[in-house]
Amino acid sequence: MGLFKKQKDPVVEMEKDLVHEENGMEHDIQADVDAVMKKYDRESNTRVWEGIPKTMLRALMAGFSVYCILMTLFSKALPERRLSLFLGFIIIIGYLVYPARKGAARVNHVPWYDWILMALGAGSFFYFAINAFSIIQLATKLQPVHIIVGAIGIVVLIELCRRCVGLPILCVLGVLLIYTFYNQLSWDPSFYKALKNIVYKLFYTTSGVIGTPVSVCYTYIVLFIIFGAFLERTGIANFFISFANRLAGWSSGGPAKVAVISSALCGMVSGSSVGNTVTTGSVTIPMMKKTGYKPEFAGAVEAAASTGGQIMPPIMGAAAFLMAEYMNIPYAQVAVKAILPALLYFTGIFIAVHLEAKKLGLKGVPREELPAWRLLVRDCYLIIPLILLVWLVSSGSKTMSHSAAYSILAAIAVGFVNFFLQGKRGEGDTQPMTTGKALGNAGKRSFFSAVESLEAGSRGAITVAVACSMAGIIAGCITVTGLASILINAIVQLAGNATIVGLVLTMLCCIVLGMGVPTTANYCIMASTCAPILIQLGFPLVAAHFFVFYFGIVADITPPVALAAYAGSAIAKSDPMKTGINATKLAIAAFIVPYIFAYSPALLFENISGWWEVAQICVSALLGIFAIAASLNGHLYKKVHWVLRIVLAVGGLGMMIPGTLTDVVGLVLVAAVIAYQKISAKKHGGPVVTA
Repeated sequence: MGLFKKQKDPVVEMEKDLVHEENGMEHDIQADVDAVMKKYDRESNTRVWEGIPKTMLRALMAGFSVYCILMTLFSKALPERRLSLFLGFIIIIGYLVYPARKGAARVNHVPWYDWILMALGAGSFFYFAINAFSIIQLATKLQPVHIIVGAIGIVVLIELCRRCVGLPILCVLGVLLIYTFYNQLSWDPSFYKALKNIVYKLFYTTSGVIGTPVSVCYTYIVLFIIFGAFLERTGIANFFISFANRLAGWSSGGPAKVAVISSALCGMVSGSSVGNTVTTGSVTIPMMKKTGYKPEFAGAVEAAASTGGQIMPPIMGAAAFLMAEYMNIPYAQVAVKAILPALLYFTGIFIAVHLEAKKLGLKGVPREELPAWRLLVRDCYLIIPLILLVWLVSSGSKTMSHSAAYSILAAIAVGFVNFFLQGKRGEGDTQPMTTGKALGNAGKRSFFSAVESLEAGSRGAITVAVACSMAGIIAGCITVTGLASILINAIVQLAGNATIVGLVLTMLCCIVLGMGVPTTANYCIMASTCAPILIQLGFPLVAAHFFVFYFGIVADITPPVALAAYAGSAIAKSDPMKTGINATKLAIAAFIVPYIFAYSPALLFENISGWWEVAQICVSALLGIFAIAASLNGHLYKKVHWVLRIVLAVGGLGMMIPGTLTDVVGLVLVAAVIAYQKISAKKHGGPVVTA
């Protein structure tokens, strides 16, 4: 009977084995991604929910996102009431999502003390929301119950910040709170009066918890977080990666250039340096390593590019909306002013990647293996929501809130079309469907995608809202104590007439204060503490805010607390510190460009006498970036001698310093080194490649 047994086809069995192997590799990669996110991104350390409780929590969080959209668009209630309700709901979902410590993975479990903290914290904000009008009328004549309620609300919010944002911002806050109490007690030794004044200022006024950062978060940022969640689920991230592959994948060291372009585009939408490093890095870093890049370099490229996504217009990780509010200028102007600095930043990384590829003799991906242009053109409708958003906010025809709402609707429509076309084509694991079946499938997938997006938007809003509330408390402490003027005067006196000293000190403050702090909260802190220093030193308002924004962002790739670089190293399986150092070298433009626009605001389209001035600055800065990248890399046509590397660096800095004389001197130095390198390489029989 064995003779008649059906024999297994070896080809089919081989294909099955390959499929299983592929699925196993994808599972392992996803497991690595999840592990890295939990280690370096506090937002990923969440409770484990399953079954009905998971469904209920998802419905609650989706409902909160809908509530935020509706309240932002239509509510005319008192600001204190709206913001207090907002933070009350944030506390509820925050304590349901984030456990007290890492590794608390008990399924469907919230300990009793978290229920108590949740009830007390949310109750404090709801109490203020209900009694807002009468409490505002009391002003400083608060009753003991009001003091207790306010103190509880602040403490519970601080604990939630510890869970979902981290300790760095709390260390700053703790020092400021201690100083605030000391300051108040120095005026009056009564602890009760000091506590009453502090609670009143930090909890019941718009100079504290419900200050400008939370107001902007509630009004604009939450909607854009929700929009970003919808956008990610339309498939735009995959489109960006495919587009970058087609654009640069064929060139020398193509995968690294793909990482730069795709991470810039994806990071702009995601709003998280660490999150984008891990998600896009799980695709790009293995590609770079396979091409021949060293692990520490591959991880550094992804970290530097993903961090740069926060300065990439038009969205800039949602920080652009905060900048518009703080500087009191239209959002469209902020996006336009950010174009040239972002161009210089990514050009610097791109050049460094290219030089490294040439040094190692790396090739690109064969053109026939790259995505076809016709497929990219076919799928270009995926970026319609992003284009609509940019057009609406730039034209000024709609408010930013309404622009975000319309863009969300557009993302839903695009997602439906995408799911429908996937069903008709039979893409993925599905077979080609009839029109009716494809429509039904698209409707079902669109519904679940919308719920998932609303949930993700709500989850993202927790950390941003909490971080913004902490930034509000920090700003309140500075206001109460007059610390801002003290710091400003100290640095101004220390700098004297040497404004460069003030810039360097401000840079160091921004990097230290920005370590481990999310982008939006990061900028809020910098705008309140560091930007006034530069304004006092005589720098233009826009240049001051962009300066602190840039250096707050690069804290994510600057050792010793380079979270984005460390996340990249975990994916690349490389040494974290070496990866951080490489990321800093790649992002060298981010350390130089802010000084350029501080002294020459024309780079930000400020105080320009003509377009020729802007063109001159851009061309000379790009050439300067090239020279500095070559100096750091140590390779042009062949290995560059250390003396010539110094000459390249000096020439590059000369071209980046505004001024015709410095441009000419720098150009002569760089051109001389390039000419010598080319002649020397030919003399020795061609370029010498050194690893």
